[in-house]
Amino acid sequence: MGDRSANLQVAIHRLQEAGTVKAISTLYEAEPVELRDQPWFLNCAVALETPLSPLELLKCVLNIESQMGRVRLRDKGPRSIDIDIVLFDDVIVEERGLKIPHPAMHERRFVLAPLAEIAPEAVHPRMGKTVRELLAALPQGQVVRRVDVAS
Repeated sequence: MGDRSANLQVAIHRLQEAGTVKAISTLYEAEPVELRDQPWFLNCAVALETPLSPLELLKCVLNIESQMGRVRLRDKGPRSIDIDIVLFDDVIVEERGLKIPHPAMHERRFVLAPLAEIAPEAVHPRMGKTVRELLAALPQGQVVRRVDVAS
């Protein structure tokens, strides 16, 4: 919601509180997947080098979302920002409120397309496949398109 591009830029800047931003993908616009009656989303992937543990990073991310006005009124609904921890090296986390790798990442073109730009050879620790392989294996259907910075 709001100025989607500006929201992403603020969130990326704020992620520097948690470590060093190493790479940022192009922006991608994606049609909503589950709750379709809402505006399209703007997504990107960010590689972050952090000294934090996965749970500490989650706390930081939730704080950024909260300070940016994220209110969780409706699951999968419109929001000002949504930051997911998709991968964390080759770590597998099964905690209440945090699952790494993200349980649906391998099914979502809007996750894999930007991630393949910055980390195509990153390996899904459960599936043993690279991001590039996961993206290539997706069926047609999810509309995801690159967005020019001026858009």
